[in-house]
Amino acid sequence: MDPLTERTPRVVSAVKLLRTAERRKAGRFLVEGENSVTEVLNGEARSVHDLFYTEDAAERYQHVIDLALTAGVRVSLVTDRAAKALSDTVTPPGLVAVCDLLDVPLSDAIRPGTRLLAVPVEVNEPGNAGTVIRIADAVGADAAILAGDSVDPHNGKVVRSSAGSLFHLPVVRERDTAVVIEQIRAAGIQILATAADGEIDLDNADELLSKPTAWLFGNEAHGLDPAIAAQADFRVRIPIHGRAESLNLATAAAICLYASARVQNRTADQG
Repeated sequence: MDPLTERTPRVVSAVKLLRTAERRKAGRFLVEGENSVTEVLNGEARSVHDLFYTEDAAERYQHVIDLALTAGVRVSLVTDRAAKALSDTVTPPGLVAVCDLLDVPLSDAIRPGTRLLAVPVEVNEPGNAGTVIRIADAVGADAAILAGDSVDPHNGKVVRSSAGSLFHLPVVRERDTAVVIEQIRAAGIQILATAADGEIDLDNADELLSKPTAWLFGNEAHGLDPAIAAQADFRVRIPIHGRAESLNLATAAAICLYASARVQNRTADQG
């Protein structure tokens, strides 16, 4: 059978999913590369509608194609030009799945027993958003909530940067930050905000960190809006002992989420 080309209707429809508006309209998004495609097939195979692959990808990723076939996913060989059209990367891996959007409601992230939440606010850089999702997954957080006017978690770079973690824990996008804060507080979860001038030093916050916590992280360029930071129960500063002026979003998130997970896990073990 001849491979599908960039003009094949099914490929044309999939290419449109590179745009946010088309993703919302179709209720689907693209998942690219061995790692991410494997993770979605292992966890959410029912949501996968198509898997497109090139001849070169078939040689490298036959195990992924076999996994899709076992799951009953429609698989299609495509030309290199079609694969390039389906990708927003410079060097396409030639392996792209079409999946249902991961529309997770806020109530799925804030549930009885929730201990740790990552809440990046107004995050515009896809790579940072994906990395925070990956960090939240790594430390065992219950969910990641992209609050305010944040990047679409189905953006290709977010999906790749999450390295499969997008499919491991609930990832919510809620444009109304006030609603996020209100629901977190109603669930009895304390809210901590990162701030360079915070009244709490992270090094001395173990007692605080042992409680159920939602961490607010600010925008890459401007940090957390002071009005939003003021709504937190406490503002926490990360001590910097060297000469660096500040830390970027992903680094701050990693330090704070790890600190919380360390204390919470230790407390659980002692309990």
